[in-house]
Amino acid sequence: MEDQQQAVLAAADRLVEAFGRHDSEGYFAAFATSASFIFYNLNRRLQSRAEYEAEWSLWETRDGFRVRGCRSSDRVVQIAGSVAIFTHSVETNLAFNGEPTTSSERETIVFEKQETGEWLAIHEHLSPHP
Repeated sequence: MEDQQQAVLAAADRLVEAFGRHDSEGYFAAFATSASFIFYNLNRRLQSRAEYEAEWSLWETRDGFRVRGCRSSDRVVQIAGSVAIFTHSVETNLAFNGEPTTSSERETIVFEKQETGEWLAIHEHLSPHP
């Protein structure tokens, strides 16, 4: 169990680090193509990685969206067979049209162990920190 938790934490680290570098290719590679996403600042669920990639691209072109850094804390992993639930607090430094801002949020990422042994994210749910 400990090895699986460490593997999930490593997968989460890769995802968070890629996001924090605004490495969209590395970030989206951490998600299954069928992954779904719920963000409190969107009025709809994103039903696939492709939908999220399109939204990300829109944010970049329309809003000048840029991730400048990301810190993860209060990390917990729960394993349930081939599924793992990763929860954490996340503080993100962003820029919109060059204007810096910081967000403080809670996030749940559900990972599924693939036949290759790799853990891929299949769902992400983001909410504001109270």
